Amino acid sequence: MATLPFMSFVVMLLLFSTQISSDTDIITQFHSLHDGTTNTLVNGTFELGFFSPGSSTNRYVGIWFKNIPIKTVVWVANRDHPISDKSGILSITKEGNLVLFGKNGTTHWSTNITTKSSTSSFIARLLGTGNLVLNDEKENNGYDVYLWQSFDYPTDTFLPGMKVGWNLTSGLNRRLTAWNNWDDPSSGQITYGLIRSDIPETKIQNGSLVLYRSGPYNGLRFGATQKLKHVPLFILNFFYKKDEYYFTYQPRNQSILSRFVINQTVSALQILKWTEGKQRWMLHLNIPRDECDNYNRCSSFGICGMMGKSSMCECLSGFTPKSPQNWSVKDWSQGCVRSENWSCREKNKDGFIKFQNMKVPDTKISWINRSMTLKKCKTKCWENCSCTAYANSNIIEDGSGCILWFGDLLDLRQLPDSGQDLYVRSHTSEI
Repeated sequence: MATLPFMSFVVMLLLFSTQISSDTDIITQFHSLHDGTTNTLVNGTFELGFFSPGSSTNRYVGIWFKNIPIKTVVWVANRDHPISDKSGILSITKEGNLVLFGKNGTTHWSTNITTKSSTSSFIARLLGTGNLVLNDEKENNGYDVYLWQSFDYPTDTFLPGMKVGWNLTSGLNRRLTAWNNWDDPSSGQITYGLIRSDIPETKIQNGSLVLYRSGPYNGLRFGATQKLKHVPLFILNFFYKKDEYYFTYQPRNQSILSRFVINQTVSALQILKWTEGKQRWMLHLNIPRDECDNYNRCSSFGICGMMGKSSMCECLSGFTPKSPQNWSVKDWSQGCVRSENWSCREKNKDGFIKFQNMKVPDTKISWINRSMTLKKCKTKCWENCSCTAYANSNIIEDGSGCILWFGDLLDLRQLPDSGQDLYVRSHTSEI
């Protein structure tokens, strides 16, 4: 961490920065936010200030819901660099950066941007959405163009209007990272975000270990999403552009407070809504939802939750357990292998079986063409002996686009009243 000479730091604060004297929604080069006072940035639903989580005495700058009795922090600036006392000052430097200083001018956090000019018109503002933004008032011209915004750097919480996904030009990955524990907001091992791929899908991971996979977005929803019996709490929108892909959400009822949180205790993504009557957060949805949502529960070529079957795991038609003995005692870790003497592109020995209501396989080893017809997709798969399955990439109306899978098919499950058709390569005797 960088350290300013102590005297120059004090002079800088005396000359250029006065303490915010009342609650406001902005910080300027002349008005800083000091710890040890009751002053905060406030805008409608949200508040920004200094806090200590749980039983910790460390100090952090965070954003939380303002008008509910349970302090619920949704963003932390210096999550990995706490301040050990109440010496913290959040201010804007002459270079235009929002910086958190500690004792003796130690920098604990910074927006770390590069600006073209040095002016006195830089301001940081807390918006009513919970987004902390930094811009140059002289250059803004009334447009929502920011030099920096906290929504681009989420911690463990996804709020309405935020993006989860990739900016392909800058390499920015907006993903959620769990707290280490309730007393420590530092970056934990559990993450949730979109994988960077031509066929993006969301994953929950513990480090590099995948815990859950959503399936790719199929034009209506992410593939593993099950139809709800009640009206959905929110509307999810997915955007796939040349320079970025991401998704956002908006609650159907704007008066209801909601949030997505990646929870380190249960290694799950939780969707919560605030209930005024009970004055607490209610769990709306937990992801993974069930055993079959756990990644690759039935291993290679195994289906989890196959309708009409009593066992959790079944082999695809045309496949048999690699270890029948282990399979019989519900050890599905070795998966399934072909049960017939399949021959590639040989008449009466090579074809495709249609499986309905499927969460399609992991797309790690796959190929996509978003304009190809399903008929041409089948032909392209059949011509390549490494191709093991194909499906539409978009299931709206009659479907469009083509995804091909190569090698083992992983993380398959069947979904009642949801999913899509998947065509798996098999011996024709099974068709």
